[in-house]
Amino acid sequence: MKRSAGQSVIESAAYRAGERLYSERYGEYSDYTRKGGVVYTEILLPPHAPREYADRQTLWNAVEAAERGKNAQLAYSFDIALQNEFTLEENIALARRFLLDNFVSRGMIADFAVHRPDKAGGIENPHFHVLCPIRPLNPDGIWGAKQRRVYREDGKFDAVPTTDWGKPEALEVWRKAWAELCNAKFKDKGLECRIDHRSYERQGIDQAPTVHEGVAVRQMEAKGMTTDKGERNRWIRSANVMLRALREKIKALTGWLEELRAELDKPQSPTLTELLSDYCEARNAGAWSSKAKVSNLKRFAAAAAYLQENDLHTLDDLQARLDLLRKRLSDVKSNLDAKHGRMKELRDLLRYAEQYKRTNPVHDQLRDIKWKSKREQFKAEHESELRQLYLARRKLTDGIHTTEWQRELDALEQDCEAEYAKYKPLRDEMKTLLDVKYCVDQALSGEEDKSREPRLFTEKTI
Repeated sequence: MKRSAGQSVIESAAYRAGERLYSERYGEYSDYTRKGGVVYTEILLPPHAPREYADRQTLWNAVEAAERGKNAQLAYSFDIALQNEFTLEENIALARRFLLDNFVSRGMIADFAVHRPDKAGGIENPHFHVLCPIRPLNPDGIWGAKQRRVYREDGKFDAVPTTDWGKPEALEVWRKAWAELCNAKFKDKGLECRIDHRSYERQGIDQAPTVHEGVAVRQMEAKGMTTDKGERNRWIRSANVMLRALREKIKALTGWLEELRAELDKPQSPTLTELLSDYCEARNAGAWSSKAKVSNLKRFAAAAAYLQENDLHTLDDLQARLDLLRKRLSDVKSNLDAKHGRMKELRDLLRYAEQYKRTNPVHDQLRDIKWKSKREQFKAEHESELRQLYLARRKLTDGIHTTEWQRELDALEQDCEAEYAKYKPLRDEMKTLLDVKYCVDQALSGEEDKSREPRLFTEKTI
């Protein structure tokens, strides 16, 4: 949280706690006493912190006073989701323990507020906000330095942070600690669910991002009203399921090939087509009806046609085909990731353009006020709108081009649909490959094992 972004730590603390706080720096009140959903607040202090910092207004005015620069960084801000599986009391106790063990133990002050807003579309969203001053406290309770000088041999120096609070490694430790704390609680309560602090990408999960719906859209969807964003998110979730299934099937087939290679890479080993034929003959020998025989022949014919059309005769051929499918899948995902990244940029630009359009009239009114005292009063009354305007200005450095942005966004959405459509033929081909695999496994198992499940995969897997 920093002044260069037009942020006030007093206003942020008041909003999170649902209180009315006075800013000595700006000479104004931030009043959020009518804000609903705030169920618990507390300031956790390390032993050497002055006891008066347990008062929210005193603490954050002291932080503002300690930071003199116009672009000063004021506080670290964290938003952390709580778990619907736990009671409110359990969630608060979990949050306190997490902050005491991971923040206060490092000498940090933690001002936290637990929110449980009204349900939006029937979905609970309990969470807590945390504000921590960036500047550390010395053992005597006086604010210390954020950085220290480390001189080099050439006489110049590097500015080195006095704490590790702002390092990515510290954030990783905190995220992991929160996940482990929640998972331990899940286990204690006999629940199977778990959370993971790693991103989907780091977990190896291919997950395309959905579009943010917002409260209004969720409420409409809950009432049975179909919305464009809701439809798009349902479509994206369906495509994500297909993508994950494809990657899992390719992985399974690759493992199967490695096991099979040891059996077939021998002199006079049968070809894939010969194995399919053996499977068909074995099945028909034990078939009780002509209908079953016809079904077996159709399955053999489809699998054999696929092998012939793609010139697949050996395990190496099949491995090369799997590698090709994996590359196609990777290309589709890379294209989608690039498009989704640009779509996020465009949505942000459109949001800032709307923010500028909404708040610019306030600035026009301010510009028309000639008397200094009235100007200061107007600025104090409309500080929030003016900050939003200044933020939008900084983000829209190349001007506002909403028509072009919206046109590009619409085109990218159409492109994404075309990219997602490429998943379907990949899925169909994977189904045929699974049939080939099943037939080969059955043929290798021998007639005496026909009554057993296939060695590597069951029919249910297909």
